[in-house]
Amino acid sequence: MPRLPEYLKRPIIDTEKTKIVRHILKDKCLNTVCEGARCPNKSECYAKNTATFLIMGNICTRNCRYCNISTARPEPLDSDEPKHIAEAVKELGLKFAVITSVTRDDLSDGGAQHFKNCIEEIRKISDAKIEILTPDFRSGIVKNWDGIQKVEPLETIIDAHPDVFNHNIETVKSLFPQARPQGNYELSLKVLKYIKENSDILTKSGLMVGLGEGVNGANGVEETLVDLKNAGVDILTIGQYIQPSKSHLEVAKYYTLEEFEELRKLAKKIGFKNYQIGPLVRSSYQAMNCFEGVKG
Repeated sequence: MPRLPEYLKRPIIDTEKTKIVRHILKDKCLNTVCEGARCPNKSECYAKNTATFLIMGNICTRNCRYCNISTARPEPLDSDEPKHIAEAVKELGLKFAVITSVTRDDLSDGGAQHFKNCIEEIRKISDAKIEILTPDFRSGIVKNWDGIQKVEPLETIIDAHPDVFNHNIETVKSLFPQARPQGNYELSLKVLKYIKENSDILTKSGLMVGLGEGVNGANGVEETLVDLKNAGVDILTIGQYIQPSKSHLEVAKYYTLEEFEELRKLAKKIGFKNYQIGPLVRSSYQAMNCFEGVKG
């Protein structure tokens, strides 16, 4: 495996601000994807009084080969979690809140109602804009998806009306079976397209590079970006895959800074309204800036 480049290394920052964020999260018994997925931007975001909330527990029902979240039988949903999320948003003084979740295939709606509950609780006590990063809700969709009739989990999300709906494609089509064996590339595109065609909610998606994909040609990054644009995606994120542990997929390549610049040019050419592309970019990195760049 290639050596980790210097530009992918981040110093540990521990200030009074980061301690305040940690204290609030601990006090509310909340999880963050910052901790669970070992995000390299954690200290930077904590220092800015923000974090990406991880709801519905910290145990996932799927075993994606790139992800550091634990896989096992999940705990029952915490009915108080939406209220605690809202309280944390208010105490942190957030103007833009990002909420994501583990995948909960054990739930009949994949957790869509829980997302809605969180959005509604936040709006009771805060004016913060809200972005949600969701799984594909397969447990509530595949048995009744036909591309035409209403799909209940997605209708629940549309009714809650977050400011941004994010669902990550994660990797190119050819690598999907290897990286996301329990996912489905076409279903992910349909989820994004359904939200776009049935609401005025901004849509967002992202992927990692460095798993062995090409850039151009069939099954390359360009093909996936075109698929996302055709699904109506407004905002795009692309970052470098970093192996969480030796039991996860190996890094096939570390993209250079020049190659990330080429990916930015590609995203611009394809026509995304806004994008964050760089080595340490993750789904919710600079999320408010992306939103404001589209909304003006």
